[in-house]
Amino acid sequence: MTTDRAVEPAYGLQLCVDSAQPHDLADWWAQALRWEVEVQDEDFIRRMVAEGHASASDITTHRGRVVWVAGAAIAPPAGTAPSPNRPRILFQPVPEAKTVKNRVHWDLREPGSDDDRRAVELQRLLGLGATQVGSGRQGPWTWTVLQDPEGNEFCL
Repeated sequence: MTTDRAVEPAYGLQLCVDSAQPHDLADWWAQALRWEVEVQDEDFIRRMVAEGHASASDITTHRGRVVWVAGAAIAPPAGTAPSPNRPRILFQPVPEAKTVKNRVHWDLREPGSDDDRRAVELQRLLGLGATQVGSGRQGPWTWTVLQDPEGNEFCL
């Protein structure tokens, strides 16, 4: 289908995840996905507080660094997706605990997947603190259902 309309740029994607401990969960998912936690600019954060644009209750310390309470983000390692619209996952604090199954979950699709590699990857994720809660099969495809440390479901 052709149109005279100019092609609109595609959206970038940021997935937001509600969490009890956003900085800890960002650290966990960065390890699980082999991504990186985005470094927050401590000087900027301190300056925002000093200038009255933020208060002391807006900041905290995580792993010895001053960070925003409002959350932490992870992204693929620099160089793997040169676009400024590369995917990003933001972990943000919420007061309530997770109580029901996720309406959206992640499927981790490891490169070069085979049964031996999947078994190694499953053990790596369990070693990081994932919990195995089920499995599934459809034709030749199989998967393992896991939960992260806060109970969010994902599949391998």
